[in-house]
Amino acid sequence: MIPNGLPSGMQGFGYNLRRPIFQDPRVREALAYAFDFEWSNKNLFYGAYQRTRSYFDNSELAATGVPQGEELKILEKFRGQIPDDVFTREYDPPKYDGSGNIRDGLRKALKLLMAAGWTFKDEKLVNAATGQPFSFEILLDNPQFERIVLPFVDNLKRMGITARVRTVDPAQYERRMDTFDYDMAVVLFPESLSPGNEQREYWGSAAADQQGSRNVLGIKSNVIDQLIEELIQAPDRASLIAHTRALDRVLQYGYYVIPNFHLAAWRVAYWDKFRRPAITPKYGIGLDTWWVDPGAEKTVEAKKGEVAK
Repeated sequence: MIPNGLPSGMQGFGYNLRRPIFQDPRVREALAYAFDFEWSNKNLFYGAYQRTRSYFDNSELAATGVPQGEELKILEKFRGQIPDDVFTREYDPPKYDGSGNIRDGLRKALKLLMAAGWTFKDEKLVNAATGQPFSFEILLDNPQFERIVLPFVDNLKRMGITARVRTVDPAQYERRMDTFDYDMAVVLFPESLSPGNEQREYWGSAAADQQGSRNVLGIKSNVIDQLIEELIQAPDRASLIAHTRALDRVLQYGYYVIPNFHLAAWRVAYWDKFRRPAITPKYGIGLDTWWVDPGAEKTVEAKKGEVAK
């Protein structure tokens, strides 16, 4: 999972776009309705997490609202090549109330799936043209993630979709991901506050055919390729932010992953003898600026061994 306080990044259930069943964006959008984050956060995480919605979440690089200013100018060049929603509404993954009742969301999902050419046969979702059942495997390398994935699988089953969970050892998992031998997996794309050349490796068309690359999703988009090159060549910070937000927005509306969750803060336990400046780093703990208060240290030392009441 994304570590505590990571400035930005995306963790989610990633689709392998090389698989025919995931090549229609309506299908990818639909399956997101089966992940009930609010239920998981309430029942598994004690409400500790926030839903991830951006590939640069928890930072000024994240696309929010609707595009304006330079960001809108950047995206206008691609109008007609990208979804109209990019220009008219903020992307947000499906939200529920935490009760586990997601019937309304599943209805929306089924409408999308029907529009994409899927229908029911013997209570199973099948391709209307070929009769192929909607079935795929979710690849994991950590059994602890099964508690998150299995409720997702149950919700998919309610839509007539068969999803199998397969947990393998780290070596096999790495081999399968390097060779793109998976249907869906938990993917992680950590980001810095100054994105650059690495975006080619994450989303660039050339990397999609290179085994071992970070473009495990198999994204091939001329628009994204151009946005990446413009981002890399951004002349200043303001332009970099605008180009990153434009790229983020196009990635969001590609429905390439089902976003998971993240911690927006650091979890720190420390002796009450340390002091820190009133102004702290925006991203990080800034331990190099902490110091020991001699008076507080004496108090701590004197109380060691006492039993808390």
